[in-house]
Amino acid sequence: MKTTTTGALTQLTFLPYLMPMNCYLLEEEDGLTLIDCAMGFSAKHIQQAATEIGKPITRIVLTHAHGDHIGALDLLKQQLPAAKVYISARDARLLRGDRSLDSNEPQQPIKGSVPKPGTIRTTPDVDLQPGDKVGSLTVIPTPGHTPGHIALWQESSRILIAGDAMQTKGGIAVAGKMQLRFPFPAMATWSKEEAVASAKRLLALQPEVLAVGHGALMHQPAQAMAAAIQAAEQALPSAASAQGRIGS
Repeated sequence: MKTTTTGALTQLTFLPYLMPMNCYLLEEEDGLTLIDCAMGFSAKHIQQAATEIGKPITRIVLTHAHGDHIGALDLLKQQLPAAKVYISARDARLLRGDRSLDSNEPQQPIKGSVPKPGTIRTTPDVDLQPGDKVGSLTVIPTPGHTPGHIALWQESSRILIAGDAMQTKGGIAVAGKMQLRFPFPAMATWSKEEAVASAKRLLALQPEVLAVGHGALMHQPAQAMAAAIQAAEQALPSAASAQGRIGS
């Protein structure tokens, strides 16, 4: 495990040279907020990192319900029964293994390592809605990678924890834009169009630090985010169709 700290945020990176996946510990006055849980083997390392910081984990927030973000959830909840678990109300359904779509959602299959029904024993304590507060963090809805994906925004530090809405590993990219190196976000993204719209919402925040599920922390990321959004938007099927009509 590799650790990187900026201000009150510590990034924990597992398998950094093979298939890097991140989770985060954010220091608050009353303890630590854990954002995402990586894989099952990560639990002991997350606990060790919290011990080194010197505060207990009091909250566990999940950006979405893919396996590489919820893998250690059950074990951590067993070890930390007082810690409250938060996930968006929409992705709480995915956590239960329910891949059904609402009538107002793009009717495209939900992709990625969604748990099978009954696999995850932990029941979230709080179903999050857009704008909710979790400690000092504000919930930002970012559907696209999954229908209920969320990002977390700390306005005081201008730190944005974007989950898999964007990546920096293999070059900054919006979820759904195919990169030729792990983590191949396009392969696990539900709606590319929704992902681009969500990335624009994140750029509007003008973060000073971008923290993602896969890849290094990025400081002063706005220009790179804008370029990644433009590239993702140009790669959308609708953009390709429009270009084809223009050239015909």
